[in-house]
Amino acid sequence: MDPLLKLLRENASLKPTQVAQMLNISEGEVIATIKRYEQEQVILGYRTILNEEKLGLDLVRAVIEVKITPEREGGFNRLAERIAKYSEVSSCYLMSGGYDLLVIVEGDNLREVASFVSEKLATIQGVLSTATHFMLKPYKEQGVLMAREQNEERLAVSP
Repeated sequence: MDPLLKLLRENASLKPTQVAQMLNISEGEVIATIKRYEQEQVILGYRTILNEEKLGLDLVRAVIEVKITPEREGGFNRLAERIAKYSEVSSCYLMSGGYDLLVIVEGDNLREVASFVSEKLATIQGVLSTATHFMLKPYKEQGVLMAREQNEERLAVSP
């Protein structure tokens, strides 16, 4: 992988001057390369990982295993792309194994996620079955630990 992409993947908030210094290349070259990667859709976007617990957000997330019937000439792609377009869907992956798609869904509450599954996802022609698993607590998100280690200082035990 290009070292520039590797740096941006680890920390997208790095400024071009910082990247240039780290890679020992010119700032202009960094800016031009990033712009080219964006135009070629190698870089699709930039995200910030938030600690939602500290923000008091109570989003409900679910991982849904979906079995589908592949379409003639379209395979899994057409149906997967249709599912991925729903605003409730944050991620959608073609999988090997016991199910075909892994769909990650977000909602403001349990009812919202449940109605998405029962009214939108399960009713799509070609969807054979779904199995929903609710995410209870994140420990690591996109390579970032959600809780920083804190040194607990204990009092010395004296006899």
